[in-house]
Amino acid sequence: MALTVKQITSPNLKPGRYADGGGLYLLVKPTGARSWVLRVQVAGQRRDYGLGALETATLSERGNMGDDLALEKKARLTLAEARELSTRYRNVAKAGGDPVAERRKDRNPPPTFRDAAIATHAAQSHAWAQRTADAFLKSLETHAYPVLGNRRVDTIEASDVAAALAPIWTAKPDMAKKTRQRIAAVLDYSHAKKWRATEAPRASVRALTGKTKKGGNFPAMPYADVPAYFRDLMNGTPTKGRLGLMLVIATVARSIEVREARWSHVVIDKKDWNRPAELMRKNNEAHTVTLNDAALSVLELIAEISTPDAPGSLLLANGKGGALSDMTISKVMRDAGLPFVPHGFRSSFRDWAAEQHPDIPDPVAEAALSHSVPDAVVRAYKRTNFVQMRRTLLDHWSAFLLSDRTNVIQLADRRA
Repeated sequence: MALTVKQITSPNLKPGRYADGGGLYLLVKPTGARSWVLRVQVAGQRRDYGLGALETATLSERGNMGDDLALEKKARLTLAEARELSTRYRNVAKAGGDPVAERRKDRNPPPTFRDAAIATHAAQSHAWAQRTADAFLKSLETHAYPVLGNRRVDTIEASDVAAALAPIWTAKPDMAKKTRQRIAAVLDYSHAKKWRATEAPRASVRALTGKTKKGGNFPAMPYADVPAYFRDLMNGTPTKGRLGLMLVIATVARSIEVREARWSHVVIDKKDWNRPAELMRKNNEAHTVTLNDAALSVLELIAEISTPDAPGSLLLANGKGGALSDMTISKVMRDAGLPFVPHGFRSSFRDWAAEQHPDIPDPVAEAALSHSVPDAVVRAYKRTNFVQMRRTLLDHWSAFLLSDRTNVIQLADRRA
């Protein structure tokens, strides 16, 4: 016969073991102490597990104290709570598990995704560029936490990840990919910490989300038109936006690399621009740009409106002393009515190198763009001869920019 609340709370209950059914017992000691015991078969052996003391206080006496605790964490259990917990652990035993291990896990549950993300960042960010480290938690806070933040990492499945990514999967494909990678990093770290049984469900997430929309190529000015445009910029008012754009064209650098460049990186005598790893967003590897005549001419103009002798000063600082915004440089082309973007000049250079200098190996042009070189043999060769070969290639690019070539298609036509 099942136990009743009146029976188990009676002050006259004698010492002994009282069965409730399903292996659950109330143990009453000679001292009057009362506790719950679960008897189950584990691996063919009968074992007793203590679940906690009997809760004798009434609901009104307890108030709301402890209501927010999981059953596994409670030290005292009512009859109803003891029955529910015994059912859970009995099912664990039937499945071949160990209720003791299960309870230990439940009393020290895995963290939420938010806490796991913070732990992942703390453990791994020392190897990242500062921008990457800052973006890691920010992107997760914005795009992952609304769905996953308060979920325990051991409960997160592919469908949950797909649900978190859904709002940005087609609207912001680049950010969606980065967020997916960062969610996977958190789940992989959680697996390594034994907070979850599996690594990130990458294949299942891809199956649920499909592919992201591929971003189009950056609109690039045909390389034959670049000299006339460069000359047009040189003849215009030397604003910071124009000077930044000219340095982008002359060095075929990324806009952000120009905007964050400092005078301490530039060695005029050696015609080198030594960009540290933290400035290189794509591969986080230090890279030296060989400065050609066009670039040196632009740097002379920049020096007139900058502070090249100040320690650590930016080549082109905004009014508050910080880096220019990307808009400052791209606005130059937009205001001119041109359907191109600054980043596109890297493609212009690449096309020019392929068509006008087929004698120079492709890896040299790729190295000039600070692209990673996947082949190990080529990388080894790059360390020895590529600097001089890149210098030759960029010198030829400078001569091309400073030539008297006219546009194949007039700039005025491009504005139409």
